[in-house]
Amino acid sequence: MTDWPVHGRISGPIVMIGFGSIGRGTLPLIERHFEFDRSRFVVIDPVDTDRALLDERGIRFIHAAVTRENYRELLAPLLTEGGGQGFCVNVSVDISSLAVMELCREIGSLYIDTVMEPWLGFYFDKAAGPAERSNYGLRETLLEARRRKPGGTTAVNCCGANPGMVSWFVKQALLNVASDLGQPVDVPADRAGWAALMQRVGVKGIHIAERDTQRARNPKPRQVFVNTWSVEGFVSEGLQPAELGWGTFERWMPANAREHETGCRAAIYLLQPGADTRVRSWTPTAQAQFGFLVTHNEAISIADYFTVRDGAGQPVYRPTCHYAYHPADDAVLSLHEMFGQAGVMQPAWHILDENEIVDGVDELGVLLYGHGRNAYWYGSQLSVEETRRLAPYQNATGLQVTSAVLAGMVWALENPEAGIVEADEMDFRRCLEVQMPYLGPVIGQYTDWTPLEGRPGLFPEDIDPAEPWAFRNTLVR
Repeated sequence: MTDWPVHGRISGPIVMIGFGSIGRGTLPLIERHFEFDRSRFVVIDPVDTDRALLDERGIRFIHAAVTRENYRELLAPLLTEGGGQGFCVNVSVDISSLAVMELCREIGSLYIDTVMEPWLGFYFDKAAGPAERSNYGLRETLLEARRRKPGGTTAVNCCGANPGMVSWFVKQALLNVASDLGQPVDVPADRAGWAALMQRVGVKGIHIAERDTQRARNPKPRQVFVNTWSVEGFVSEGLQPAELGWGTFERWMPANAREHETGCRAAIYLLQPGADTRVRSWTPTAQAQFGFLVTHNEAISIADYFTVRDGAGQPVYRPTCHYAYHPADDAVLSLHEMFGQAGVMQPAWHILDENEIVDGVDELGVLLYGHGRNAYWYGSQLSVEETRRLAPYQNATGLQVTSAVLAGMVWALENPEAGIVEADEMDFRRCLEVQMPYLGPVIGQYTDWTPLEGRPGLFPEDIDPAEPWAFRNTLVR
């Protein structure tokens, strides 16, 4: 595609916080799809490794860390300089999403991020309990901020590939399954309508089911954590407790599972790290596979969004929802090495760029299971080869994220007074319309596989044969 559409005009400054793998990949998409004043585009990062990309474009670079102490005095002038409505694109780590988001809303600047990020130190605070270090807890601070100040300038939270794009996939997949089961419906108009539809279709749960097959030209060195996206981000979330949206159909709970006492109560957590928790899942290329139950915001927000409650506010229907992630083989080996040394990260890390990858696909989608057709996977099968043709400075994993940032930015420009929003609440059709040109083949495929297939094998297992999709059968123990 050579005639790329311009989706809108950003009238004020653009401030990008962070210029790692996602920042670099987002840059050319902003240039391609928006009109803006280049003299008021600013990138802030404490690392200047890729500053040349900005210098050659005439984009200002501030070599600094955004901290709890300086974020207001640093960001507010940049986002208000010269008039118009500013746009903050936060693709950083260790910077509080909520703090920056609330500042942006105070000064009338649009805002987007890809994760609900805390300040530096949160993930590794040994004085904090697992519940305090959970994504559930982080999300509850967002919901409280929205209750405190509803409406106002749009701030889009958690809008990458996942969380983000996968929430839009869930809605399209649900409509597809409903149609295939002979229950075609008009697109629901609100959250209650979507939840009622999922209940009526009979979906028991959802895996965010991903398989990354991208292979590096050179093998992983010892004591280097290698990944296809942010190592810092992956290690941080991987060492949080495993978390999942907890469905009303579940009748068994792990002994080390804990429920939350406050908030939406749509999720549980396990007293073990997510990146050391395996679950059984399925994707079209890999077929049956082990994935890691790494905590992600969408596992909680999707389960919460599709909850049906009775008149007393008690849940009568909710799907189980969790991530089932098989990262690139080098990342799997890196995790094995890291947990072999008691979860202490290697002294060096490396993100594979598009030039180091020989081949492979990031197959990322949603597996809706337990309905009349058993299970349905819907998602993107983006290869690194196609990524190179579509956009520079990123691999397939990165482009699935950056194109979702693009879609979220377009939606925010078109809905500038929507307040604080999650991806589940956005117009999934409009967002996918913007993003689809960057996702490679987007397919839907049914499967007869369940977590009970081939079990029990050579040894007795604690399984529930009456409910194939129970978490009791999915969790690897």
